[in-house]
Amino acid sequence: MGNAQLQSIHVHPVKSVRGQSPREALVEPWGLAGDRRWALMDDGGKVVTQRRQPRLAMAAAELVPGGGVRLSAPGMDPLTVAVPEPIGAVTMEIFRDKVDAFPAADAAAHAWCSDYLGAEVRLVHMDAPATRRPVDPEYALPGETVTFADGYPLLLTSAASLDALNSLIAQGDHPDEGPLPMNRFRPNVVVSGTAAWAEDDWSRLAIGEVVFRVAKKCGRCVVTTTDQATAGRGSEPLHTLGRHRRLGGKLVFGQNLVPQSRGTIRVGDPVRILDRE
Repeated sequence: MGNAQLQSIHVHPVKSVRGQSPREALVEPWGLAGDRRWALMDDGGKVVTQRRQPRLAMAAAELVPGGGVRLSAPGMDPLTVAVPEPIGAVTMEIFRDKVDAFPAADAAAHAWCSDYLGAEVRLVHMDAPATRRPVDPEYALPGETVTFADGYPLLLTSAASLDALNSLIAQGDHPDEGPLPMNRFRPNVVVSGTAAWAEDDWSRLAIGEVVFRVAKKCGRCVVTTTDQATAGRGSEPLHTLGRHRRLGGKLVFGQNLVPQSRGTIRVGDPVRILDRE
């Protein structure tokens, strides 16, 4: 484990949309700065993700100064959207949570997203992650919060585990679907220099000087079967995870993290395991 290090960082400004891979990122209590502070909401008040709209994979969002986003997508002119004033909150249902959010002030933002998806949606922003959405109390410590991420502030995956999974896919029923790239799993941090599946028993770790608590293993969904370049869907990796990585009733790949300190993480930072299960 002496050679474990941070291989890459991934920030997704808009939930379910392609993000950025900076060389460094500020870690806030609710996740990487700028990660999943924006999301799409349908006309019934529910969050819109790649689960229902795989075309989101081909759209991209990059942060602009002040926390706004620049949106781009095939066939669409790029559009920059500013952070709205926290006025006129709407309630969005995101899985089992109901969360207050603020629609983009510019109607062009909603029209752009709706035109691209061919469905009526609104682009909304989370103004105050410290108070808006608690982490699942079954796995949280008091006061822990999260943005519009699926459930936890950060997702960690390892390069060695992806290599091992791709080997299993190559030997399985759908070898032509592999090897899969890491972007299928939409992690925030990717670690290299570990053994395959080493992360399974981690309970506390440090990346550089920032300490994280492992909340739970990450159960995977249909989004992982979505080609992030084409939005096409296949059977992998869920087919292979179902045969080899069914843990606690979930198909597991990666670990959900909660920061225990603030700070900046950088590609190449050492990764130290502080406690194991």
